[in-house]
Amino acid sequence: MKRQCLSFLFVGVVLGALLTTAAFVGILRARSAHEGASLVLKLAHVQDQSHPVHAAMVFMAQRVAELSGGTVEIQIFPNGQLGSESECIEQVQRGALAITKTSAAAMEGFVPGMAVFSLPYLFRDNEHYWQVLNGPIGRKMLAAGDAVGMHGLCYYDAGSRSFYTIAKPLLTPGDLHGMKIRVMQSRTAMDMITTMGGSPTPIPFGELYTALQQRMVDGAENNPPSFLSSRHYEVAKYFSLDEHARVPDVVIFSRRIWAGLSPQVQAWISQAAVESVDFQRTLWQEKTRESLDALVKAGVQVTYPDVTAFATASAPLLESLAGTPIGEMAERIRTTR
Repeated sequence: MKRQCLSFLFVGVVLGALLTTAAFVGILRARSAHEGASLVLKLAHVQDQSHPVHAAMVFMAQRVAELSGGTVEIQIFPNGQLGSESECIEQVQRGALAITKTSAAAMEGFVPGMAVFSLPYLFRDNEHYWQVLNGPIGRKMLAAGDAVGMHGLCYYDAGSRSFYTIAKPLLTPGDLHGMKIRVMQSRTAMDMITTMGGSPTPIPFGELYTALQQRMVDGAENNPPSFLSSRHYEVAKYFSLDEHARVPDVVIFSRRIWAGLSPQVQAWISQAAVESVDFQRTLWQEKTRESLDALVKAGVQVTYPDVTAFATASAPLLESLAGTPIGEMAERIRTTR
């Protein structure tokens, strides 16, 4: 009996040692996976790895690693792995996620002032667009997120949004009548489609390919790189470059996590974010040209409708906002020189 007890005891000791060794090896592997980083921050977005936004995120992560000497690591989760844009924003608010890149349109439900960026034909040109984003208005919008748990880092270029459709091209605003058009979860975007005569249908970006394929919607709207990288052109063969809206992307950081970082780490992250903006803007321009060429080669019919007609059709939306905070902000943007 004593021998049997000793045998059990010996087996237990051996098993305990093995389990302890396995756990220790697991810890070592986890540490080596982060290459010695003492701080690991998670970043999520909905674009795939071929998108210029993802490349900018990788650039930012590399710069943070360089500036911090490898002590701070940003792990990137693309393709909506951690949720839709709205879900990622909510995770940032809670502190479950450190960073996300989202469209300003998706921010409307959290920072109402961001709705102004979804208004049609708001910016005169590219220079005006960046003048506003880098000026007092843009900085005010980024700072507004602090009150709801989001520290704004920077803006990324998301180009101009245009319509793509399954059955026919949109040559005039009248072609939108009776059509179901997918839009982001943005009240302003929905109102714009309604004003033009279409039927707005909010659908998460990750579900849009299937929605187009099953004809749940007749079309959608986005920029050329996103239209290409999402492969929506496989279903929607008409791309009408009316360029009705220029909605920036926003990179936001969890306020809860930010407050717990040292000033030095905050400075590294801020510097890397700013540097990534120039990188992303240059890459975006190149990718937009390449995307349009690739879409044509893939059999997409790219058309250039009369932009004035679409601007005129959407004008009632702008007029309805006169005297409201959004309307007043829109007027400030229009008069920015």
